Amino acid sequence: MARYAAGTVDCPGSPKSVRIVVVGDKGTGKSSLIVAAATDSFPPNVPPVLPDYKLPVEFFPDGIPVTIVDTSSRPEDRDMVAEELKRADAVVLTYACDRPETLERLSEYWLPELRRLEVKIPIIVAGCRLDFRDDNNQVSLEQVMSPIMQQFREIETCIECSALKQLQAQEVFYYAQKTVLHPTGPLFDQDSQALKPRCVRALKRIFILCDHDRDGALSEAELNDFQVKCFHAPLQPSEIEGVKRVVQEKLPEGVNERGLTVTGFLFLHALFIEKGRLETTWTVLRKFGYNNDIRLAEELLPSTIFKGAPDQSFELTNAAIEFLKGMYMLFDDDQDNNLRPQEIEDLFSTAPESPWKEAPYEDAAEKTALGGLSFDAFLSMWSLMTLLEPARSVENLIYIGFPGDPSTAIRVTRRRRLDRKKQQCERKVFQCFVLGPNNAGKSSLLNCFLGRSYADNQESTTDERYAVNMVDESGGAKKTLIMREIPEDGVQGLFSSKESLAACDIAVFVYDSSDESSWKRATQLLVEVATYGEATGYEVPCLMVSAKDDLDSSPISIQESTRMTQDMGIEPPVSISSKLGDFNNLFRKILTAAQHPHLSIPETEAGKSRKHYNRLINRSLMAVSIGAAAVVVGLAAYRVYATRKSSSA
Repeated sequence: MARYAAGTVDCPGSPKSVRIVVVGDKGTGKSSLIVAAATDSFPPNVPPVLPDYKLPVEFFPDGIPVTIVDTSSRPEDRDMVAEELKRADAVVLTYACDRPETLERLSEYWLPELRRLEVKIPIIVAGCRLDFRDDNNQVSLEQVMSPIMQQFREIETCIECSALKQLQAQEVFYYAQKTVLHPTGPLFDQDSQALKPRCVRALKRIFILCDHDRDGALSEAELNDFQVKCFHAPLQPSEIEGVKRVVQEKLPEGVNERGLTVTGFLFLHALFIEKGRLETTWTVLRKFGYNNDIRLAEELLPSTIFKGAPDQSFELTNAAIEFLKGMYMLFDDDQDNNLRPQEIEDLFSTAPESPWKEAPYEDAAEKTALGGLSFDAFLSMWSLMTLLEPARSVENLIYIGFPGDPSTAIRVTRRRRLDRKKQQCERKVFQCFVLGPNNAGKSSLLNCFLGRSYADNQESTTDERYAVNMVDESGGAKKTLIMREIPEDGVQGLFSSKESLAACDIAVFVYDSSDESSWKRATQLLVEVATYGEATGYEVPCLMVSAKDDLDSSPISIQESTRMTQDMGIEPPVSISSKLGDFNNLFRKILTAAQHPHLSIPETEAGKSRKHYNRLINRSLMAVSIGAAAVVVGLAAYRVYATRKSSSA
């Protein structure tokens, strides 16, 4: 594990080129530095701003092309310089060793300016014109730069050079390239002198992938396989013993009788980084597909598998479900069908972070009495993530060990528009939009859908949220239902895009049965959604829910709601009481309506008029067609008659 294989351009996560922008005060030697590095000579006459220089691929050992960009120091060119910095991978910031005022300008102007421009890339400080510095006023580079580097942590390294003497000119750009290919920031925390959490998680995943017999240690054979994969050369027995000895001396638990433990593996990488050998750890990460953000490179997640029409969605395949079932059993240590929070953390310990700790996933599934997830709830969470963020779902499947091709983990469903035509649905996961006025009972409905008692969940919310659970069908099968609560003031957002209703399998409109104004607002929302669906071609099945059935209902609401739903061609409102726990089989009714999308689509008066008009037009066209056909047949018959008559004459 001590060798480094040059040439990482073929690795998925490796940058394919490096663009270095040189900035600094006028007269600090920017252009001379670039020419000296590129040509191994000192130019007597250099133009104020050079054209871009492209260094040959073989210039540095990594085999990655480098482009060096010179910049103007004139104040009127600041905008142009800012644009170049936005395209840069690294910055070389120059000062003149013989002009102390240019050194002061680093912390007074340039470094604050780079922060203002939000240039979040590595910075190399280059002290140019070293040959002109006064020999009687010698100050060490560390002494000069230490306070500046303490204040500006984005500085990766500092180097002094001379274009005239050909002294360390090429090294400036070598270090700049190296900070792009092998940056310190993602791997190591300088303050705590420890590996960063995301780096630890990635290395832990790599260790598990290399631990073929799953005994918690890398044997000599496994270490050799790892070495060959990453560095294209095996370790000699003496080298393996040397690695073990180094680890055991510093960290006894890093080695056991079976080989190198994960603790020892992490210790070795921390040691490499501390000794400045970041390329070793980066080579390992690159070989296993990680990019500079310590995430899987985009090449490993081809975007083509996540493409679909707006009214299509993504679901887990049987292969992915079987894999998740095995992982659930593996991490559910006591096999009690309750994956506790810590066990969920352990499951995702090889991912960059646990994906379910933030909205919309946090608190979106039913919890067990012990605060964990049953297998149904666990699978529901994966279904939710697959529907909302299919790429992220597949990415996390890979992080936790999915062995197959990423494209075999998810499938794209048939278009909802085609489902309506065929009058049936093949989906296993359905999304329900829950709409209604404030205080109608939407939040209580979602809470009870997750098995929470009314007494424990009386708080309503004005934020959008999701709830996901499995619903039993009459034949014993289960389907996943995702309920998306849309607050009243968020409804207009649905009409901001033509495709906003495309992902909806069914819309439920909740109103407070004891409040006439609540019913009026719910019906208004129903008409708005139905109208928008007719206008965009993304009509959705709809269902009205009369909530708070334990209260005295408004007589007008009862009469008008029945008439209105009848006029629009949908089912009468379903009465429920979250307080009494009486849901009148609501969730199964929602699922049934979603599975038969042609039956519950409401029609507005405008929609009916449009259909009637279209029928009249079609009938007229048909009549014209029949008439035209009759004329053609008549002409043909006349021609036959005329021909026969002339021949007989």
